[in-house]
Amino acid sequence: MKPSRPLYEREPELAAAARAVDDLCGAQAVGGLLVFSGEAGLGKTALLAEIRAMAADRCTVWSARGGETVTSVPFHVVRQLLQPALDRFPPDETRALFGDWYDTTAPALGLAEPSGPQPDPQGVRDGLDFVVARLASRLSHRPLLLMVDDAHWADGESLTWLASFTARLGELPLLVVQAHRPQELAERNASYVADRDAERGSDGQGATTRVALRALTPDATAELVRAALGEHADDPFCREVWAVTGGNPYEAVELVAKVQDQELAPVEESAGQLRELGASARGSGLVARLERLGTNANRFAWAAAVLGTDISQELAATLAGMSSAEAADCTARLRDARIVSGFDPLEFVHPLIATAVYRSIPPATRTAMHGRAAWAITRAGLGAAAASRHLLEVHPDDDQELVAQLREAAGQHLAVGAPEAARRCLERALEEPPRPKDRAVLLYELGCATLLSSPPTTAQHLRAALDMPGLDDGLRVDATFRLAAALAHNNQLKDAAISLAAEAARTAPGPGLMRLQAAHFMWEGMQATEDDGPARSRRLTRNADHLKGRDNAERALLTLRAFDAMLRGENAQLIVDLCERALIDGSPARGLGWTDSEWGFELPTMVGITYAFTDQLDRAESLFGEAVRAFEISGWSGAHLAFAHTLLGMVHRRRGRLAEAEGFLREGLRLADRVGSGLPVHWDAACLLIDTLLARGRVAEARKIADRYHFGPPYPSAMVLPDGPCVRGRLLLAEGRKEEAIAELEAAGAALEPRERHNGIWAPWAGDLARALADDDPGRAAHLAARARVHAERFGTDTAIGEALRCVSLFAPPEEAEQLLADALRHLEKSSSAYEHALARVDYGVAIGSHRELARAQKQAMACGAEGLAARAQQARASIRSAE
Repeated sequence: MKPSRPLYEREPELAAAARAVDDLCGAQAVGGLLVFSGEAGLGKTALLAEIRAMAADRCTVWSARGGETVTSVPFHVVRQLLQPALDRFPPDETRALFGDWYDTTAPALGLAEPSGPQPDPQGVRDGLDFVVARLASRLSHRPLLLMVDDAHWADGESLTWLASFTARLGELPLLVVQAHRPQELAERNASYVADRDAERGSDGQGATTRVALRALTPDATAELVRAALGEHADDPFCREVWAVTGGNPYEAVELVAKVQDQELAPVEESAGQLRELGASARGSGLVARLERLGTNANRFAWAAAVLGTDISQELAATLAGMSSAEAADCTARLRDARIVSGFDPLEFVHPLIATAVYRSIPPATRTAMHGRAAWAITRAGLGAAAASRHLLEVHPDDDQELVAQLREAAGQHLAVGAPEAARRCLERALEEPPRPKDRAVLLYELGCATLLSSPPTTAQHLRAALDMPGLDDGLRVDATFRLAAALAHNNQLKDAAISLAAEAARTAPGPGLMRLQAAHFMWEGMQATEDDGPARSRRLTRNADHLKGRDNAERALLTLRAFDAMLRGENAQLIVDLCERALIDGSPARGLGWTDSEWGFELPTMVGITYAFTDQLDRAESLFGEAVRAFEISGWSGAHLAFAHTLLGMVHRRRGRLAEAEGFLREGLRLADRVGSGLPVHWDAACLLIDTLLARGRVAEARKIADRYHFGPPYPSAMVLPDGPCVRGRLLLAEGRKEEAIAELEAAGAALEPRERHNGIWAPWAGDLARALADDDPGRAAHLAARARVHAERFGTDTAIGEALRCVSLFAPPEEAEQLLADALRHLEKSSSAYEHALARVDYGVAIGSHRELARAQKQAMACGAEGLAARAQQARASIRSAE
């Protein structure tokens, strides 16, 4: 298969493509990304056609193309790429191909109806990754080549997927070839360009080749002219063709075609007419040429331009208001004039022509044709989402049917994981405008649609909805709950608590009020600083301690009470009892689960964290394992899944499985990095990873994580898991920066003590500060250790008591210290905290000078993955041998 005309001065581009195809089809099957960029008309589409021909005998080639008028259609490009291939599979084989991702991703490709919770857009992208990877593996005998033309006009959902997917092509036997106009791509999709810039500096990428196409030289232009018009075309004529077109291949080919149509002699005497002929190939000249084809052809071309891509001749005829026979005649004339190509569906010969035709339509006519297109698509039963791209172009006209269609379309977009498309529909519906009584509900829907993508925008819309009449009592409660969540995710926890308190004051007693009160307690307690924490704790105690957990509102309050009591270091058995009342048979109740939207995932998270810090690690691990499964099944593989991995990492850290903890925490950070930066999960995962690395004795790595994620003041308005300043103080101590560590730990104590938060495992500031002060201020250090012991014994877990006794032993006479350490060992042996147990055994072995105890301690430390502690035990053993 050969292209219809040769490519001029594209040898470097074709060589790059040949190398990429050879690498893909070679023994190692190396994939990669090949990107061609260039302004309109430089031959990107022709180049891709040549690459397709080059690869056709060896590769499986799937292609797609963006379109100027379909940028608002979610997953348009992805569907072009994958749908034709997937449609060939039987339904059961398609479901097997998708595996667990079917319910999340198949609806985005139009292969299944949406079901289950609203998918996370990141989950949809991960599902696409999975499916394409499986297809690439299946097609290893004919490696997969994906081609995307006019990527600057790809829809946002497809472009975002391409950005993330092409970042891992080195892992797959798959080549992606993409062509775009650089300026348009930068203007429309700055985030995509940023992702690609970041990709260039990454060491984890496969082969990425970028080639910028350039205009033809005068010599190449002359060769093109003579190939079409004959060798007798003289130099001045060829030079003028180059001057008129600027070496743009598309314009040169069109100009030469006009010369042939006009039967113009290709000699110097004719050169003066070229500029006028060139103008007819673009812009107003093209429009004038189109008008000369007749009113019907002009109107049909307008209809085709409104439809954009994959143009149905029947639908274009409907928009143009003509019969099928008239449409066929118009198609023939437009094809002869090199304006459209194909039969059914039709395509414009070049995107420049499509753009010129579309922009030539009088605005009022264009709007009316979009309205007719929406009507025709809806009448054909294709759904509100399919019609929505046309509805977005219709001028506002107080049309309540259009408002209803756009709201329906928004719901359909959300159901396939396209919240940005939903946002556009709802914002356009507001402009119509809706009836006054519907405006508040529409703002509420818009706020819900933007919650994941833009918390500040969500807060704006929900506040506006709450400030006007139209929401019933149930929607007001839900809008306030979601407003608080948006404010909290935007680091505005105090504002979240204030909003909840204000709405609770006007809400009648009942489940809605209890929901608001529970959320108010939650966001107040989650703040890093608080005006009167003890008073809030007393209110929470009065509201919750007598509850049995008969409904979800009661279970929510019991959860919050248990979490608060854990932070305060109240009796652990009481805390565990509260947790058990908050659950049903050890699991969250229906409506309070990990993916239930009414209450959010924060409540089961708080139960699991409470278990983890009350030595109930089996229960915590079970809950967080459920979280990972629930998020993966629902396709919530963004921040939610990142947090679930972080929580499992926390459980492993508490167990003393430090290598496993590090693995989960690094995975949590990796998943979070895909979503954004500076998120709450970044703070939690970085904090826990730093603490884990310090336990492993890898101080320099802990510092790298702290610097990379800017771990330090100013801290977020939400508390960090575990206490951030305490972990930073521990890092500074490990680095030998004692004065800075003392200041950080004292600040942590000053923030926690007034709130009566005395859990020394969550926030070990007192013990670490006592160790830091031991040499310079032993009296104060001993006092801190003694107070920490009182709080630990009140809390009552073996881990807390063992750690406190270990600290107190530092300030006791030798014989008493030995007994304290023996008691610490006894408690820690009963706990699940293997790392703290190993620490105590090292201290005890050193105190009694026992080579045997230190050998046991070294073995325990190695089993935990605490290399630094194992080395310390080895050094102590060596010292004992030397003394002997």
